[in-house]
Amino acid sequence: MKIVRRIGASPRERGSASGQTCPDIFELSDGNFAVIGTEATADLDGELPPDAARAEYERIVIISRETLVRAKADIPDA
Repeated sequence: MKIVRRIGASPRERGSASGQTCPDIFELSDGNFAVIGTEATADLDGELPPDAARAEYERIVIISRETLVRAKADIPDA
């Protein structure tokens, strides 16, 4: 599995002074997506709706609204 491309604007384009420590979204060679975000599992696990669950190896991460909105145009429809 490899990172194929960034989805959306780079951290620098979104205003990060260093361009290195911000949320990011990547498309992977297997068609899945990887997200860099702030780990929030402990804070949000109990807030999941009844029809949502996460495996023990999964984590809940937060990305900024701007990161996702600016990625929207790059996310494939299918």
